Amino acid sequence: MVNARSEQIPLEQYFAASDQRSREIFDLVRAAIESIGICEMRVAKSQVEFRRRAGFAWTWMPAKYLRGNVAPLVLTIMLNRRDDSPRWKEIVEPRPGRFTHHLEIRSREDLDGDVLNWIREAWCQAG
Repeated sequence: MVNARSEQIPLEQYFAASDQRSREIFDLVRAAIESIGICEMRVAKSQVEFRRRAGFAWTWMPAKYLRGNVAPLVLTIMLNRRDDSPRWKEIVEPRPGRFTHHLEIRSREDLDGDVLNWIREAWCQAG
């Protein structure tokens, strides 16, 4: 997650060396988040954070760090509960009662009703 002291950069700079799919999928995620309500977007070298009073969603590009057949974008959502969907790539509990859920997004079809509900839940909890 973004350190509060991380230097912010322009969104175009963040996506400068990425493939077009990463940016297209990000734009869909961003539109979904913004359709829920007002939030702040913070762009750092490693990820893009969406926050209200607290961060609730982050996106990052695995290809910046990993080789091989990786997803164009990963969406990380912070929830006050562990969601047991098999769709999550990884779930981590960094603090008691706070769970980060990592979801690989490979296409627009991956942004379905379940994902929108998880984003909405995280947005509400961060308010």
